[in-house]
Amino acid sequence: MTRRRRCAGAAARAAGVRLSWHFAIDIALGVLLLVSAARPVCAAAPAGAPDGPLATTQRVLERTSEIVRGPGDRKQKIRALDDLLGEFLDTDALAELAAGKHLAGRGPEERAEFVRLFREFFVRSYVQRLLLFDAPEFAYRGERVTGDVATVGTDIVTPRDRFAVDYTLRRTPPGWRATDIRVEQVSLAENFRAQFDRVFARTDFPGMLDVLRKKLDAPAK
Repeated sequence: MTRRRRCAGAAARAAGVRLSWHFAIDIALGVLLLVSAARPVCAAAPAGAPDGPLATTQRVLERTSEIVRGPGDRKQKIRALDDLLGEFLDTDALAELAAGKHLAGRGPEERAEFVRLFREFFVRSYVQRLLLFDAPEFAYRGERVTGDVATVGTDIVTPRDRFAVDYTLRRTPPGWRATDIRVEQVSLAENFRAQFDRVFARTDFPGMLDVLRKKLDAPAK
């Protein structure tokens, strides 16, 4: 095989990877959409503590699937998912990771407003895309715990692809909560940070808040 062909093949594979999971990165918060419509595969999840990070993640994903597939209208499902994800996802931590240096020097009111808008944007992005995907399957690769931080590995399995989706969790008084999600090694928080950096290159912090408000005020698609 010639060097040109090898390079072309590598480029094609790279492009295929970008295209295959680009939807998850492009919508950022929509990573969980795949899981919400997923069916468990036959293999059971690896054993872990009943209140550990793996068990917590599995319970949330399976409950999300039940809500999406179950009875009730759109508004009822939005409320149920909001409550469920609000307990599992540490959106405050995710918002701070995503905003990074741009939160430095901001007062309590501005920080609180950013976190509030970020969370609402998360839920809106999630719900708007619930019906965009067919029902894949998911599998669990296990957990890795170091002190109060853990990683739970899962795979989203579709008829044509298999996506690695890893959850970073931290131990809190109420239980384990997710602070980041990686799709094929791409961090949700880092992806948001890159998007926010581009916005902050054109505007200031109040302008960023206005951008989020306008997105939330836009009609649902």
